[in-house]
Amino acid sequence: MNFINNSMTIYALATVCSGLFFSCAQKPLQNSPSEIHSPVNGKISAKLPWSERMLLSEIQRFPQAWMLDYNKAPKWSYPTAIVLEGAERLFEKTGNKEYYSYITAFGDTMVKEDGSIISYDLSKYNIDMLNCGNVLLYLYQQEKKDKYLKALQTLRSQIDGQPRTSEGGFWHKKIYPNQMWLDGLYMGEPFYAHYTHDFSKGEEAEKAYNDIINQFELIQKHLLDKKTGLLYHAWDESREQQWANKETGLSPNFWSRAMGWYGMAIVDVLDYLPHNHPGRAKLLTYLKSYCDAVIKVQDSKTGLWYQVLDKGGEKGNYLEATGSSMFVYTMIKSVNKGYLSKSYKAYAKKGYDGIIKNLITVDKNGVVSLNKCCAVAGLGGNPYRSGSYEYYVNEEVRSNDPKGTGPFILASLEFEK
Repeated sequence: MNFINNSMTIYALATVCSGLFFSCAQKPLQNSPSEIHSPVNGKISAKLPWSERMLLSEIQRFPQAWMLDYNKAPKWSYPTAIVLEGAERLFEKTGNKEYYSYITAFGDTMVKEDGSIISYDLSKYNIDMLNCGNVLLYLYQQEKKDKYLKALQTLRSQIDGQPRTSEGGFWHKKIYPNQMWLDGLYMGEPFYAHYTHDFSKGEEAEKAYNDIINQFELIQKHLLDKKTGLLYHAWDESREQQWANKETGLSPNFWSRAMGWYGMAIVDVLDYLPHNHPGRAKLLTYLKSYCDAVIKVQDSKTGLWYQVLDKGGEKGNYLEATGSSMFVYTMIKSVNKGYLSKSYKAYAKKGYDGIIKNLITVDKNGVVSLNKCCAVAGLGGNPYRSGSYEYYVNEEVRSNDPKGTGPFILASLEFEK
């Protein structure tokens, strides 16, 4: 279709204007009409639900899904998968083939006919790389292309070789030895559970599901702060990292998005974990404890959450969009699935309304922007990231980060049911 065939031309135009994208860190990021093919004759209707308005806005900003996260070339990148999950759900809901084309164009571009994945390097054992496998699980289910099966098998082989802690916890990356991060639970476990559900049987499946539950058990054992119920960003079993407490191995702060990843990991794994598996009861217990802790640090005025969760009144802290969207998604999905009582919906709704009131802007063409997104945060590496309060509140803030727009679409769909 013309939309796909002209995508590289569109991208070339967008690249010329890339300076505009990155110069407005806390302002809505907009394209001119000449840079986009509008899916609705130049305007996105305010009559559409928020889920569609945001997805259509993302398609305008990023005509090819690999461009999500402001990538300048095709890249196997986990944030893409979150927005495309929203596209999957919206295609199922509306039948709009444009949403499906957005997904298939990504798969066709990123996976070669021999099943190899552009920019993916198995030897790095980076658990972030598994998350985009969820897109291929969907595409293989729909199209049964052999190249998707081969790519999925390669991603599944990463799990078998992923370095582990002494108790079997996945290292976040090979270059981050002995470390478990909250982020990694979302990056690895929903894909692991979904793949197991679709392809594994009997003893093999049981072993995999037990392995998945063990990852959550280890997070609860090592990263949970029993006083607040919040979870620290990461844990270093070796205690060698500068950011790691020498007694506990823990990083020093409660980062909003890390907690957001963890909540989404729980509710998404529950989609695929067998109902008779004993691990379900554990996950449901973890989920309630998690949501209770998150509610306690919810801003009473706006319903949002701060970048550093427990330090809302401190200098430089701000109400952050990605974590807030993730918390809302986790809670409203949990209510809809019956994992939590209906009383939790009020907290989810307060957060959702707070996002729309305080963090959403709409331009004259109806293009929706989500503002105040932390672009990225991590630990260690080069230059070294210390995990201090000052570190988290000084990382780049930008609009329309897919780590926020994706969860916002998913949360919206839950409210629109």
